[in-house]
Amino acid sequence: MHFSADTGCNRTYDSELSQHTNTQKAIMTSKMVISQPQPVMDARDSDEWGSGICDCVQNVPECCCAFWCCPCFACKTTKKYGQCLCLPLLDMFGFVPPVTMSMRVSMRQRYGIKDTMCRDCLFATFCTPCSWCQMSREMRRRNLQVVLVSAKNT
Repeated sequence: MHFSADTGCNRTYDSELSQHTNTQKAIMTSKMVISQPQPVMDARDSDEWGSGICDCVQNVPECCCAFWCCPCFACKTTKKYGQCLCLPLLDMFGFVPPVTMSMRVSMRQRYGIKDTMCRDCLFATFCTPCSWCQMSREMRRRNLQVVLVSAKNT
């Protein structure tokens, strides 16, 4: 809105409008919305496990740790996977270890590995240390680096 005659009212109005516009610009530029980058997997390495259930020779110290102290190894692996450190301790309550099986299923979903719930159940129940070793190897093999980019307020 602009008046054609040059009066004191016009200058005051233009001044107020200019101040209001500058204030709006300051408010708009001082607010920054930052969203966390989400891990996205564009291409999958393979739809199979990277190693077999009994491929312990790929990392002998790790497999020895899993065999001799499976609860400690399972807790360490679970923590690296991003879950609660003590979650595998719940496996002690039941015939089929629910956490080991759940971790296998979750890992298959995350990495796009084709397998069956039946095999997950068998490996979790009868090959628990080997199952944890396989999951650990898979995490190391498919390690996705997340790069955070810092945003600058200019």
